[in-house]
Amino acid sequence: VLEVDVEKKQVRLQAGARVREVVEHLRPYGLTLQNYASIREQQMGGFTQVGAHGTGAAIPPVDETVVEMKIITPRGGDGLRLSAESEPDMFKLAKCGVGAVGVVSELTIQCVDAHKLVEYTWTATPEEIEKKHEIWLREYQHIRYMWIPHTETVVVVASNPLKPGEREPRIRSGMAEKRRVEPLVRLLKEVAPNVDPANMNFGQLRDELLKVNPLDVEHVKRVNAAEAEFWKRSSGMRVDWSDQILGFDCGGQQHVLEVAFPVGDLERARSEAAPLRADLQFMRELREMIVKHQIPAHAPIEQRWTSGSSSPMSPAAGTPNSLHSWVGIIMYLPTEVQAERDAITNAFKAYGAKEFDELGDKYELRTHWAKIELETDPERLKKQREKIHQHYPVKEFNVARKMIDPHGLFTNPLIAGLFK
Repeated sequence: VLEVDVEKKQVRLQAGARVREVVEHLRPYGLTLQNYASIREQQMGGFTQVGAHGTGAAIPPVDETVVEMKIITPRGGDGLRLSAESEPDMFKLAKCGVGAVGVVSELTIQCVDAHKLVEYTWTATPEEIEKKHEIWLREYQHIRYMWIPHTETVVVVASNPLKPGEREPRIRSGMAEKRRVEPLVRLLKEVAPNVDPANMNFGQLRDELLKVNPLDVEHVKRVNAAEAEFWKRSSGMRVDWSDQILGFDCGGQQHVLEVAFPVGDLERARSEAAPLRADLQFMRELREMIVKHQIPAHAPIEQRWTSGSSSPMSPAAGTPNSLHSWVGIIMYLPTEVQAERDAITNAFKAYGAKEFDELGDKYELRTHWAKIELETDPERLKKQREKIHQHYPVKEFNVARKMIDPHGLFTNPLIAGLFK
């Protein structure tokens, strides 16, 4: 961290600084980052370059908090400084430039006052989500849903800032940990009696359960049902600093495919009480697809929201009032046996391909830059490129890349393949 401007609430830092290090450096100044993704181990350069995000209908992806940046080019020298005032067009392209428009060396980030959040966790049915969705989306600054496939359970995690001077509410925790994990322990004793569940936490128990048969649909259904019971016993409330509340344990080794798609205009919905339903329609159809094709979908399917980013290269490109939903499907890799890991990988690729084949065009799905991989099948690669050109200003982006990096030193097979 190079400089903290308390008056402007900005921090200037080197791109290699990790999110958690920046947070701790800002703490004595009473400042923090506006939003966080699930983990805090990322370097700030990569964190912003891929358009990482947290959740909150009125909060944009983190690239939107970049006020100024310095990029190093093959031409050498001290690099280029970009901002909304200096080279604004290049700045917009570069702040979510997936590492292809120069090497980001410094960033100035807009911060907010450090604040505590009051977080509530509860479970709902899909029908309850349908009734309360718009209310909850506007009522809470941060909210995410964790849909448990093959069940009628949705975990809702929502939080709001503790107001200045407001007394912290009394924490209401759920059941004791032993009672919470009991459904998973009971199932593990049945399906893997030789495994000792003593001292295992929730994530470890889920891994051990999935390890028994990670691609058998009926087995995965039972594991997901046990997880749903765990969350029903985990309802409660807690209070902590925003960086502690918004980060969470993602579980064991896993494959994740996360997509973003536009779902409406938040201000219009507020003024006219118009429904914001594309996000729920998508989840309804995704869950139906999982059942129809008997996909061994691991839990959870996580759904989050952000407002738009002014960067045209962001998967959530749009106005500040635009609303975008982010949905991540998952499969865990609970085994070290390579053949089993390969089978899970192949099943996950088929799961993701089915999602795009059935829902991609209808909902204009854009893959999170940190999760995207180049298609290997020629027809799928052609379609992938077509969608990249449809959703992003590829011609303008390639001109900027060529100007900054005429010999392609910052190009790799993924970048070359996507932006051909």
